[in-house]
Amino acid sequence: MIKIEKDLNKGKDFLKRGKVIVAKTDTLYGILGNALDKNVVERIYKIKGRKIDKPYIVLIPDISFLRFFEVEPSKEEKILLKNKGITVIIPTKNPEKFKYLHRGKNEIAFRIPENENLIKLMEEIKTPLVAPSANLEGKPPAKNVEEAVKYFGDKIDLYIDSGEVKNEFPSTIVKIENGKIKIVREGNVSYNKIKEILEKERC
Repeated sequence: MIKIEKDLNKGKDFLKRGKVIVAKTDTLYGILGNALDKNVVERIYKIKGRKIDKPYIVLIPDISFLRFFEVEPSKEEKILLKNKGITVIIPTKNPEKFKYLHRGKNEIAFRIPENENLIKLMEEIKTPLVAPSANLEGKPPAKNVEEAVKYFGDKIDLYIDSGEVKNEFPSTIVKIENGKIKIVREGNVSYNKIKEILEKERC
């Protein structure tokens, strides 16, 4: 049976119980699940048909949630994360424990979303979330819940309908190497904007 709700808060109990939901993030509709639960993460790989060596981005509500993943962000990485909407890749100090997330890369991509409702939800359930785009591998991301339902049907425990996606750009993925900016994926924030953010904070 396919369950669709309008209120994101309806997803709280589902996520707490290790279920997966489809909801709008700050960029696209995503498949959301507990990032600390290996079984949930592996289930999402199966649902999407995603290549097993491609890691997911982890959403966190604030910097303090990085403690769950045994990472030590640099000053630059903290600055970019705090600006929200930018995905930042940070090496993990415990690669074996988090292999199910980094898939052999020994680093994890994090983002604090711009979506305040999503931030509040994570704060209330005290759980970081994986949030890959809501599409099958190789297919375009779902622009609305109807398209997501066509992709996944009853494989998803709950769909949250927040209307049509207006921003079709994924998040920009950034890596800081020896203090220099490396754009891993271009998206909603330009290189020049990222450079500007760091230069402003350094002054």
